[in-house]
Amino acid sequence: KEKGAAPTDLEEEVAKALFDIEVSPSSDIKGDLRDVYMSSAQELEVKNRVALVVHFPFRVWKNVRKIQGRLIRELEKKFSKKHVVFVANRTILDKNFRRKGLQVRPRSRTLTSVHESMLEDVVGPTEIYGKRTRIGVDGSKLLKVILDPKDKDKENVESKLATYAAVYKKLTNKEAVFTFPEA
Repeated sequence: KEKGAAPTDLEEEVAKALFDIEVSPSSDIKGDLRDVYMSSAQELEVKNRVALVVHFPFRVWKNVRKIQGRLIRELEKKFSKKHVVFVANRTILDKNFRRKGLQVRPRSRTLTSVHESMLEDVVGPTEIYGKRTRIGVDGSKLLKVILDPKDKDKENVESKLATYAAVYKKLTNKEAVFTFPEA
């Protein structure tokens, strides 16, 4: 946690679970887990389940990506009945970034780009196959995200589609619908 804030009970629990996975002799992701640490965790009610959103500092995100699938599986074993979602902490710079003493605003720090990458984080291990933006008659936008069809049968991704939508809505305040392409 930054600024020395005390971690919440939930964060303690998740950290302990990560540590258990790291020290368990049977785990094959031990080496990769050594450099991984999280910055925060929060719970989210989704329909009749609880989703666990774990935030990682952007610096360690590369290592997390490598083991994301296996790590999520392990954490879901530990927190049964919870869907686990990983997100990296990214910085968004607003239009008046010059106040912060910067000359240019990198594209990776724009709101749009950060939201795009968050979308990819949320659905991780799965890949995004396509996107459509549907604009309703009343001007409301709905993002339709099509996930990779070859992940359809893997690790109950089907049951997580609602979770993905709720987490993305919570993080970015944008509506999104996650589907698989119809064969």
